[in-house]
Amino acid sequence: MNAIFNQAPVEAEELRFTCGDSWLGAVLVAVSSQGVASILIGDHPDKLRRELAAAFPQARLVSDGDGLREPFDKVVDFLEAPGRGLDITLDVRGSALERAVWKALRAIPSGQTATYGQIAKTLPTPATAQEVGAACAANVLAVAIPCHRVVKADGSISGYRWGVGRKKRLINREAVA
Repeated sequence: MNAIFNQAPVEAEELRFTCGDSWLGAVLVAVSSQGVASILIGDHPDKLRRELAAAFPQARLVSDGDGLREPFDKVVDFLEAPGRGLDITLDVRGSALERAVWKALRAIPSGQTATYGQIAKTLPTPATAQEVGAACAANVLAVAIPCHRVVKADGSISGYRWGVGRKKRLINREAVA
């Protein structure tokens, strides 16, 4: 999986998106001119569209179900069999700290977890476990940036932008894949 790391959203860009279903719920995949800019998971496609609009307020959103069939199918296939990997180019946007956290998360192998504190210690600049958690909460690339693989210091599962239940199901699926 290639990743293009950008500092911030591009002004007045077009994002094409599509929604569909998976075993984990509704999935929205949005693509910029640089790659997949957002993967959102939830219960209702309309809510995911609103979440996309809030994450990219300057973007012109264009529904493109037919044109995005390939990246959408790759994401859904990855959800089904995470051990196979996800072969897509990502357009990753965030602060320097967020990008560092997300890069560290992408290094956690499928089927394994790390704690927020462990991730903080691997970063090139000092950060706290809470800052790692905040970067996870800011992630708009569900599963491609695997925030679901981060657990509390005692190994328990906590917070996940797309719901703790989904986080548990993702961890369990990766453990047996």
